[in-house]
Amino acid sequence: MGIEIEFTSPSNCVCDFTYNFYWQHQGKELEPDGVIPGQKNTDHTYRDLVTSLRNGETIRIKGDCGKRLCSNAGADMRYFGGTGAIIDTGTVIVDGSVGTRMGMGFASGEIYVSGRVAEPMGNIIEVVSDLDGFRKFRSITDILHSGQTSGLLPPNVFDEERQRLTLNDGIRRDTIAARCSADCTIVVTGDSDLSAGMLMKRGELRVCGDAGMNAGTLLAGGTVIIEGDAGEFAAADMRSGILIIKGKAKGFVGGKMKGGTIFLKGGGAVIPPVRKVPMGGADYRLLMRTMRTNQIEAMMYVKYSVDGA
Repeated sequence: MGIEIEFTSPSNCVCDFTYNFYWQHQGKELEPDGVIPGQKNTDHTYRDLVTSLRNGETIRIKGDCGKRLCSNAGADMRYFGGTGAIIDTGTVIVDGSVGTRMGMGFASGEIYVSGRVAEPMGNIIEVVSDLDGFRKFRSITDILHSGQTSGLLPPNVFDEERQRLTLNDGIRRDTIAARCSADCTIVVTGDSDLSAGMLMKRGELRVCGDAGMNAGTLLAGGTVIIEGDAGEFAAADMRSGILIIKGKAKGFVGGKMKGGTIFLKGGGAVIPPVRKVPMGGADYRLLMRTMRTNQIEAMMYVKYSVDGA
């Protein structure tokens, strides 16, 4: 079983497990049981497609899709009574093009696209396709969790010995390493977009360039390193883990932060409940090791937390 659907015009938030972050708009922007606009001869709702994917089925789409296709697919959303864990999901096949932020927060499943995929993309990476005429995309998090790292397309590479995935393709991505609990390292040789390291639990994410808004948002462990600048709302709702920003962080750093540690070198507008705390030898050693630097430069960082630790 599965669903076949044809679009005469692209719709946003198709197969979006958050229903466009329903908890923020409470139905003003999208109703889960509303019929997806732009269909030809069908009347599927947003929930129909999400339920089909949760059941491990295949959804075949003819025509173009809009923004946020498969957003947070594979996440058992707590807001809707789920566990918050990652669940197995089905496959989406799009015979057309897809708008920006495809696979934002994507946790499991496969997406095939015959046309163009606009940037920024989400937490996805292209792999060798087993479907003629279609490009194949998988969740970065799922690849690291499963250990199924074969099939990556160059210039992206996985170093088995170091357990390190390096993204060299220059594609701008959102939510890289979302919900990752694998003890691996992810290196982005360029810039990232929104919410780098969102809900990450273990491992290390290193962005060698700049990051967009919400870097380290909801971080729940592991380490996120931004070697360039970071946009507004870094460490928003952070629970635990470490966020290091070598460049400048824009405003509202640490909003609603509940735990964890922030290290800033280039400065930034930190807001309560975050406060500056003293640094000790362990902090300097961590920075020297993580940032590959000496103690003099490590002493240029400022440490922030909510509990004084």
